[in-house]
Amino acid sequence: MENVTTLNVLDPVLISCITADGKCEYCRKGMYSHCLDGGWLLGHLIDGTQAEYVRIPHADTSLYKLPQGINDDAVVMLSDILPTGFECGVLNGKIQPGNTVAIIGAGPIGLAALLTAQFYSPSQIIMIDPDDHRLAIAKHLGATACISNKKTNPIHGVMELTNNKGVDTAIEAVGIPETFVLCQDIVAPGGTIANIGVHGVKADLHLEKLWSHNITITTRLVDTITTPMLLQSVISNKIDPKSLISHHFKFYQIMEAYDTFSQAADAKAIKVIIEM
Repeated sequence: MENVTTLNVLDPVLISCITADGKCEYCRKGMYSHCLDGGWLLGHLIDGTQAEYVRIPHADTSLYKLPQGINDDAVVMLSDILPTGFECGVLNGKIQPGNTVAIIGAGPIGLAALLTAQFYSPSQIIMIDPDDHRLAIAKHLGATACISNKKTNPIHGVMELTNNKGVDTAIEAVGIPETFVLCQDIVAPGGTIANIGVHGVKADLHLEKLWSHNITITTRLVDTITTPMLLQSVISNKIDPKSLISHHFKFYQIMEAYDTFSQAADAKAIKVIIEM
């Protein structure tokens, strides 16, 4: 602790998924994800945080002190998915009041984008997913329309809802080629495709159709630069990220927790909390 100056022993803290030294050229640009001595370290380049004790590099600039009494479950959602949905989806998607938005993928990241998109009062937020349970959650959390791409052609559904214009912002929150192409099919001229999904294989970009449509395509690894703002939004009850949590497990049940999440559709799992 001798090198940590802003925190004290026993302070409750939020561990960010991104580690930042706060000094390098990328950190000074607000791009913590590309910190030259940090970035995406935890669970990637060093051990993760599912343990009784964890060492966090650059603690002064990678941990966030929490007020007493704040709900632990809500705070856990701020470590990764809420800033990811907000920064990579909502902010990169340039959502403005009155805009139309489609979010492809009603998993935890897509639902986090849904929650935070409402900061900007879009006129429509259309959620697209094949899972009826997740669509029902999306509707409860504020989606104005839900389309099951297992039952309905999502392109036709979006065009019907937008007077054949398409959406101002299409947020890709799955990470497979089909959903990236779907974003291209539903984005309006002048619109934005905000990619959140982690793509493991190549995805087609149909410039033969889009070259003249004035669209913007954005990519991003979450920087967690908005974590302090999101924390204040939780403290003031502007958003309730606890609604994304479906299951709780004790630490000794961790393998059961992984089994549950691996069968998310059958188990109706969204986010799983493991309690120490």
